[in-house]
Amino acid sequence: MLGYHVSIKGGYAKAAREAAAAGLTAFQYFPKNPRSLTVKRFDRKDALECAALCEKHKIVTVAHTPYPTNLAADTEEQQDRTVLSLLNDLDIAESCGSIGIVVHFGVYKGTEPLTGYQHIIACLNRVAAAWNGKAKLLIEVQSGEHTFMGTTMEELAQIRRLSSYPEKLAFCLDSCHLFASGVWRGEVSAEWADKARKLGVLEQVAAVHFNDSLYPCGQKKDRHARLLQGHIGEAGLQWLISAPELMNVPFILETSPDDGGSYEEQLNIMRKWRNQL
Repeated sequence: MLGYHVSIKGGYAKAAREAAAAGLTAFQYFPKNPRSLTVKRFDRKDALECAALCEKHKIVTVAHTPYPTNLAADTEEQQDRTVLSLLNDLDIAESCGSIGIVVHFGVYKGTEPLTGYQHIIACLNRVAAAWNGKAKLLIEVQSGEHTFMGTTMEELAQIRRLSSYPEKLAFCLDSCHLFASGVWRGEVSAEWADKARKLGVLEQVAAVHFNDSLYPCGQKKDRHARLLQGHIGEAGLQWLISAPELMNVPFILETSPDDGGSYEEQLNIMRKWRNQL
């Protein structure tokens, strides 16, 4: 299951048709304006058509929550807006037949780190308690930019363990984030993967953002590069896409297109690595 981020300009069904025409087996999309938490009144018929098209063409989809979404928000008003927005995103994702919504771990600016983690758990519990669909909340590992939170496998495991609804939570890995945070140096058989396996994180990964890194390891700069045009290296990227536990997980590019305007060159690299197994 390989693909990239597809625009919903023109509707959800149009995005599915474009993905099918491009030969994708997976894609990601923003369910609404990526820069706003405003609840969207969406065309459910259009969303259901998207789901039908994806089922027909065997395409797996993932929604990505808007950028202002912050599970660690430190005011009641922000928390309320976040919860309502996430429930809206889940509704759209469910209607589109998506496996879940990717949400960043959270950013807390206060002086007591523990409070930030408590806010994250409380927010996730509020959303999960009000949600009865199949789409899951996919907590994404972070790069360390703007925050100390959410870069380790231990944090991912602990958040899910402390949740009142762990069955409604899963994870999203990002190759650039792992590299930027310094958790991964681009090596094969990486230590973080061993930790993720032992902590039960790897078996709960539902999506992978597959990006090279514009900056060297540990710079804490979340800047994606096209595959093989960054600092991670071919050996590490091929190892990641070949991990046995991730073979049935969608790998989705969040990079810029190839020079010709398509993603075919990067997709072919991914297909080549998968076919060499």
